[in-house]
Amino acid sequence: MTDSIMSKAATMEIPINSNGDTGTLAEDDSLEQATKLQWSLAEKVGGSRGSRDLQQVMVSGPNLNETSIVSGGYGGTTEGIIPTSSIKGPAVRYNTGFNRHIPLTGIGPGMHHSSSSSSSSMAGEEATRGVAVEKLESVKKWSLNTYKCTKQMISERFGRGSRTVDLELEAQIEVLRDTKRKYENVLRLARALTTHFYNMVQTQHALGDTFADLSQKSPELRDEFGYNAETQKLLCKNGETLLGAINFFVSSINTLVNKTMEDSLMTIKMFENARLEFDAYRSDLEELGLGPRDAVAIARIEAAQAQYQIHKDKYERLRSDVTIKLKFLEENKVKVMHKQLLLFHNAISAYFAGNQQQLEQTLQQFSIKLKPPGADKPSWLEEQ
Repeated sequence: MTDSIMSKAATMEIPINSNGDTGTLAEDDSLEQATKLQWSLAEKVGGSRGSRDLQQVMVSGPNLNETSIVSGGYGGTTEGIIPTSSIKGPAVRYNTGFNRHIPLTGIGPGMHHSSSSSSSSMAGEEATRGVAVEKLESVKKWSLNTYKCTKQMISERFGRGSRTVDLELEAQIEVLRDTKRKYENVLRLARALTTHFYNMVQTQHALGDTFADLSQKSPELRDEFGYNAETQKLLCKNGETLLGAINFFVSSINTLVNKTMEDSLMTIKMFENARLEFDAYRSDLEELGLGPRDAVAIARIEAAQAQYQIHKDKYERLRSDVTIKLKFLEENKVKVMHKQLLLFHNAISAYFAGNQQQLEQTLQQFSIKLKPPGADKPSWLEEQ
């Protein structure tokens, strides 16, 4: 009985706080009671022999400065001696019994680092998963919308589906497209005229230089070559002025056709796509309305009704945008073409009438500045 009590006292768990001092736990009372019981038994059994045995047990107990920590499970063999003075953190309870597993929690900054790393990696995985789900939903909606629009377009082509028609607006759109084709033809011819007239002016310039050279080298024909050289130089100068007017005319028509009209046609294209989507979801809603009226069908009808309303609002908004743009485009077209046609007429008339003063006044009237000679010629660095 004495040996069992001594063994219990030797293997008693001793709590250690963060400073290495013994804690005041309930187990201290049991240890103290066991010690008192051992001393009383020792006095009864043999006095000095019991005292020596108890002192030997207390001396041979575990050293608190070097505590055996088992890294494996119960009965493991891998052990390491860790000084208690080097351990920082919350209070840890060490078991003085050999080959017992003692869990260590909150020891060292590595645990905090690993937990923060794992939490950050989990947050990154959740963010990536959220982006993937969002992209998947976007692709799903796009595929469903494309399917419905393709189905509606095929139905309209084969005359099986109905489409929303705005006769007045579609007539205006057709007029705009026809006007754009005609203005593109005017632009093409004006550019061709510019190219041909530029070549003629260059030819006149070269011919005037040749006449002037022959006037110096042919004394018997000096006067004839001389006034022909002056005439070609004057025509060349007036031709360059006319080229400035024609280039301004071409630039304005190009802006009107390829920017202003093209912007309106882009809005019209968006409107036509919205019309197709609106008719596709309208047809889908009509088909669902002809089916059964169970709980699932009612939920699908409500979802289709919501989509129908969204595309209806989009269709009406774009129809209003197209109407406004067509109105402003017509006003802008009349204003621009009135100015450009007047410029083209006055410049051509003054040039072929030989009225240099009127030709220059025409350019001043429309605030056209001519480029100096050789301004369009690239530098020798650009030619390399």
